[in-house]
Amino acid sequence: MQLSSLPHLPLGRSYDNATCSTCSLYEAAEAVTAPKANVWAQISPEDNLAVWNLLHDPASGLNLTNPDTAGINDNYVWYIDTVHVNKSDALPYLDAAGLKPSSWARVIIFEGGKSEPVSQEYMVGPLPVCSETTIQKLDYVYNGGTGGSIPFDGRYFDSKRTSASEPLLVSIMSNITDITSALLGGIFYGYTDSRSTLTATTTAPTSFDGSRSFQVIMFKLPGPASYLRPLDFYVLLDSTGTDASLYKLKGIVTNTRVFPAVSDLRAAFEAGELVEEFHQPSDYDWALVKYNPEMGVRELDEKFAPQSLEVGGKRYKLDPEQKYVEYMGWSFYVAHTRTLGVMLYDIRFKGERILYELSMQEAAAQYGGFQPKAATTLYHDTYYSLGSDLFPLVEGFDCPFGSTFWNVTIHNGNSTTVNPNSICIFESDAGFPLSRHRAGGATNDYGFSNLGVVKASLLTLRSIATVGNYDYLFDYAFHVDGSIEITVRASGYLQSSFYFRDQGAWGPRIQEATQGSLHDHVLTWKADFDILDTENSLQVTELKTVNTTQPWWPELGEFEQITLESYNLEKEQQFSWADNGQAMYAVNSGKTNKWGTQRGYRIVPGKSNIRLSTLNSPFSRHNTALSKAHLAVTRQHDTEPWGNSVQNLNMPWKPQQDFAKFFDGESVENEDIVVWVNLGMHHFTRAEDVPVTLYSEAVSSVMFSPQNFFDNAQDGDLRNRRWYTVPTATANESVTTLVSESYGIDLPQCKVALQEPTIAQIV
Repeated sequence: MQLSSLPHLPLGRSYDNATCSTCSLYEAAEAVTAPKANVWAQISPEDNLAVWNLLHDPASGLNLTNPDTAGINDNYVWYIDTVHVNKSDALPYLDAAGLKPSSWARVIIFEGGKSEPVSQEYMVGPLPVCSETTIQKLDYVYNGGTGGSIPFDGRYFDSKRTSASEPLLVSIMSNITDITSALLGGIFYGYTDSRSTLTATTTAPTSFDGSRSFQVIMFKLPGPASYLRPLDFYVLLDSTGTDASLYKLKGIVTNTRVFPAVSDLRAAFEAGELVEEFHQPSDYDWALVKYNPEMGVRELDEKFAPQSLEVGGKRYKLDPEQKYVEYMGWSFYVAHTRTLGVMLYDIRFKGERILYELSMQEAAAQYGGFQPKAATTLYHDTYYSLGSDLFPLVEGFDCPFGSTFWNVTIHNGNSTTVNPNSICIFESDAGFPLSRHRAGGATNDYGFSNLGVVKASLLTLRSIATVGNYDYLFDYAFHVDGSIEITVRASGYLQSSFYFRDQGAWGPRIQEATQGSLHDHVLTWKADFDILDTENSLQVTELKTVNTTQPWWPELGEFEQITLESYNLEKEQQFSWADNGQAMYAVNSGKTNKWGTQRGYRIVPGKSNIRLSTLNSPFSRHNTALSKAHLAVTRQHDTEPWGNSVQNLNMPWKPQQDFAKFFDGESVENEDIVVWVNLGMHHFTRAEDVPVTLYSEAVSSVMFSPQNFFDNAQDGDLRNRRWYTVPTATANESVTTLVSESYGIDLPQCKVALQEPTIAQIV
């Protein structure tokens, strides 16, 4: 115990730390050995190359062409990734003496050389490649009826398909250079032609069911901020099949008019019917994320902003090879694939498993507007390999100074790229105390008899995926009280539209000739809860109002009050958050705590918990079913590892993976269950989205918190706290003494020596 009077520090007091040691911000975290190997890890570069060579061996019978020289009529590898490990294989290894599950590669091959051209998915394993390794079709994880096969016209619209349709686009645009010069201030002779002063972009989807394909091509002014300088000119192409000579023009759109042929456009132009009221600025400096002195100067902004620093040293342990983390009772494994990005497995608190898997399954965005691109656009960012878009982070700005950084490995064909420092791990102050109480009413000098306060901190694992125009920031935060929080934020450029005075229903004017296009972001997480074991239930506890009479209030008669009504969801279903938050959703184990209450974890909504607004759009009819409810619960099956398919985007009417089919009446009581949670934001665009959207406002979150999982709050064993008591003064004491207890946690006294951040090169 330390006896002291409460000090009164003078304002402006400074401390000379010239003799202090330097804070250990940049010391590596303490090493720990993972209890088991990371069975969810991405296949190695060596395995990737071996798989590539096996596929291209003539003995495979796949008749593959090198992608560097292939065309749309050839068979070639699109990408190689990792097959999801079956949970039924992983648990015996994790929890007992079962064999370590073997690793398999996931391969998508574009088979344009077949009589019926398709995209076909394969699984190759076991790995490393050996005499037992086989090449099999990966069909069992898809429920669309064709397994891992997608029609040619529903497959990913890659650079080969773009090149095949480019001659048609150039033949159209090169014949109307006088029109585009007059209306748009530029010309287009091809994507890489030096004469082009306009740039072109397409949208998705490019098919409805894979029977035909189309392109909606919008033109923009080139430069790093082209997303904010769209033009009022669209070319619509029919690009069905592998014979590019059969591709044709569907129409040209400008001035909100459709012209079926070039001759129709020219007739309108020569008649003076086409006029652009607004024009994009030729410069783009205003749209760059850099200092803008024209906005003025903020007082005291010359001072360095506050920082979150681990001045006491790192309190987490890492096994970098196995991507395993331990922190204040938490433990978990980290995995990564080019499709889904960062995924977490075997999440435990104080040795007890809470979640088997926690992974982002899809990042969807759907737009609205009265222009071809805005009205059509639906994005699935897994289609664009979201996980391959994790790039080096800026220390001190993207992540705190002194964070731990991990690399991300991306396989591309027969080569492997390392994106260094693309995941960061750091502990930070929560910005509020975890718990506190002041027992007031005392007659001493302090007015209280005791005061307790506990420091709140959390470990965050962060990555940022720059998928085209958007920069998605993903945080997984592990709080010291046993709660897990998922947060997603969006920055980067808007996909905008050309501004028309009469189209305010789809967004405001945000620049000279630019409209901010209204859209939804919906990101779906898979939470495979294993609360203590695999026999869990999802309990709903509704807060209801009832009329009651109580004998101690006879004069009130019947009066209204609140009460609880609890029940388990019996069958698989999709559902919404309750109005006014008058329901609690908890995943419970059949086991009870000391007080006889079922041990569980509550799903706590945070900021902006939304679903997709459009439930019947032709562009998201069946391929985006997982985005159309706030929550869902299903039975866990090895055959349902993913809620979506990377090739669902161009198959809205006949998807490869139809999430709606997961709900086939199975029981979810005392079963191995999966909860699907949607985060996101309705993006009500604004002028403040220029130059880029702000992370402070475009944010969504959810938390999983203990709900009777323990016998009491998980703060009593935390030593980072202060406990103050005021003993009763004796007659001989002139002042009241304050007794403070720091529990051996001394305040660090060290110099802060920050290092200027650098951005690592991709290798």
